[in-house]
Amino acid sequence: MTKTAAQTGIPPSSHPAGAKSIAPGLILASLGAIAFSGKAIIVKLAYRYGVDAITLIMLRMLFALPLFAVMAWWAGRGKPALTFRDWLGVVGLGFSGYYLASFLDFAGLAYISASFERLILYLNPTLVLLFGWVLYRRRATRPQVLGMVVSYAGVLLVFGHELWTGGGGKGGGAAAWGAFLVFLSAVSYAGYLVYSGEFVKRLGSLRLVGLATTVACLLCILQFVLTRPISVAMQLAPEVIWLSVLNATVCTAVPVLMVMMAIERIGPAVAAQTGMIGPLSTILMGVVILDEPFTAWIAAGTVLVIAGIFVFTRKGREAPAR
Repeated sequence: MTKTAAQTGIPPSSHPAGAKSIAPGLILASLGAIAFSGKAIIVKLAYRYGVDAITLIMLRMLFALPLFAVMAWWAGRGKPALTFRDWLGVVGLGFSGYYLASFLDFAGLAYISASFERLILYLNPTLVLLFGWVLYRRRATRPQVLGMVVSYAGVLLVFGHELWTGGGGKGGGAAAWGAFLVFLSAVSYAGYLVYSGEFVKRLGSLRLVGLATTVACLLCILQFVLTRPISVAMQLAPEVIWLSVLNATVCTAVPVLMVMMAIERIGPAVAAQTGMIGPLSTILMGVVILDEPFTAWIAAGTVLVIAGIFVFTRKGREAPAR
């Protein structure tokens, strides 16, 4: 459970000095959320050059691998070596949280808009709660249930619109399949969040992320090697390569560091609230860069999703830590 402002030692934002002290953290959290959201835009741009999801995610992870390996090494300096149990956890979390979740997300983006994808992924906190209820019998409060209902209503509203309009020319069935893949991606990442708590305490968040993402990078590269001829990578358009470099750095490694630095400064609760700028930035970039339509349906669905998550996370922030 996240902590209150008093518990984290963060001064009230209404105080001038407090506002000044949290400004760098808010900026880092906002830039990190926007950079993360740019991933969907870059993936959609790359798909215009005929590349498939397996090849595209391999390129992203190939270029990100050195960055995450250095991150893991840096965070592990002077720390005890990992036990066999630690390595099992790292491999499992890397598979669920970064390999499988990323692959399903990339695959789903081939069928739905970037805006719709971001709204589905934004349901992640509600999925974490559902995992907690199923696995640990943790009760949901009424505000949390209300937040979930409102958020899912927003996603269903946009989903119905996608089906009605034929998924941007791909057909209603394709839109449904894409939404299902992205939802599975969110489920996979929620599983990572649920099970990562113990390992974060043992290894530290930066070291765990570095190791788990390194595992995911290697899995994505192995998947490509086993399913595609190496010559495929040599025949890609230069634009796909540069987009993948941008995805690996600006939209993957850099925002990870930004969000972590933001959490250190303003706490996880405030950082999560600031991250609500993510869906809005995705919609804006989708309209400006991808020429995706911005309709009243998308606007209404976005408002519902963000409002629901706000209610959901606000209750969690105000509740005492358990």
